Amino acid sequence: EVQLVESGGGLVQAGGSLRLSCSASGLTFDDYVIGWFRQAPGKEREGVSCITSSDGSTYYADSVKGRFTISSDSANSTLYLQMNNLKPEDTAVYYCASSLGIPSDLRLYLGNDRWVDYWGQGTQVTVSS
Repeated sequence: EVQLVESGGGLVQAGGSLRLSCSASGLTFDDYVIGWFRQAPGKEREGVSCITSSDGSTYYADSVKGRFTISSDSANSTLYLQMNNLKPEDTAVYYCASSLGIPSDLRLYLGNDRWVDYWGQGTQVTVSS
């Protein structure tokens, strides 16, 4: 059974930084993609960033490109999201998500959360202005 457990959320002022972690267990497959989605109040869930298990390819939503960095520590089965220069519009619940297989288009994968096989419970990030 795959389990994803997020941590690291909190309250930070605009311009500050946070690092989210996702502890993944049960991902014993050769090929998978894992990443982050977020959902702000009153808005649809949106993809933030993802990384593939095969070659470490990454993709970022335009809204976070240059500010967020995704990385993984395979030895500890942990995914990270380093978030710098946070803005109030980054306020959301951040979910760790994973799917079996490697999508041919990571942009399309992040654009449709119906393709996600496994979800974490989410962690709240609040950025004050």
